[in-house]
Amino acid sequence: MKRALTLLALTGLFAWQHRERLDAWLHPAPVASGSGEVVLYATSWCGYCAKTRALLKEHAIPYREWDVEQSDEGRRAFRALGGRGVPLVVVRGTVIAGYDPDGVLAAYRAP
Repeated sequence: MKRALTLLALTGLFAWQHRERLDAWLHPAPVASGSGEVVLYATSWCGYCAKTRALLKEHAIPYREWDVEQSDEGRRAFRALGGRGVPLVVVRGTVIAGYDPDGVLAAYRAP
């Protein structure tokens, strides 16, 4: 009985320490589909995020933005995509990490 309680306590501790990963695994956030949707994962203070916004605006590319510091859903989706830094852009299912104007435009214009 003592072993079972110890195992249960250790399992609970593990689950608590990794709750964000478990939550992302149990409740995956929606990722941009191949429908042409553009999603920008960014922060309010990031200079390259601002440049990416300007690029999208300049080329009249509609997009949805998630602030990975303010939105739990956005943060989960960002992590599910393997995000480690911002900006992270998803164009028609193609993940583009960092500020990459040519990559974003090529992915958006691809058939």
